Amino acid sequence: MDTFLQEAINEARAGLAEGGIPIGSVLVIDGKIVGRGHNRRIQNGSAILHAEMDCFENAGRLKARDYQRATLYSTLSPCDMCSGTSLLYKIPKIVIGENKTFRGPEDYVRSRGVELEIVNSQECIDIMTRFIAENPSLWNEDIGE
Repeated sequence: MDTFLQEAINEARAGLAEGGIPIGSVLVIDGKIVGRGHNRRIQNGSAILHAEMDCFENAGRLKARDYQRATLYSTLSPCDMCSGTSLLYKIPKIVIGENKTFRGPEDYVRSRGVELEIVNSQECIDIMTRFIAENPSLWNEDIGE
């Protein structure tokens, strides 16, 4: 498995261990992780701290040209909010751990020129399948349902 996707999975597991939703993300520029995060909506009482948003926040303020060389890794297909942030900063590639349990606006993101690599990692699928089955109301809250 890709080292960077494994780091995103490690973030997802950290979020689960904190009592949160097990989704993780890392931002990679020039072969180095510059930001990492996991979903912290529950832990922080946040409306917006999905894994990707936490990752962007933890990366800090970057230059436009930095984002334009970046790859975003996420254990789950990014939602509208997280996809929108990726589009805003013109991130050219997103590696998605899985899109079986949830699929964000992938067709739209592709239409905007972003390369999407869907891995469909069994580990990512298993983490989310188990979480959704055990916590349906938290999951529905996280995806706005």
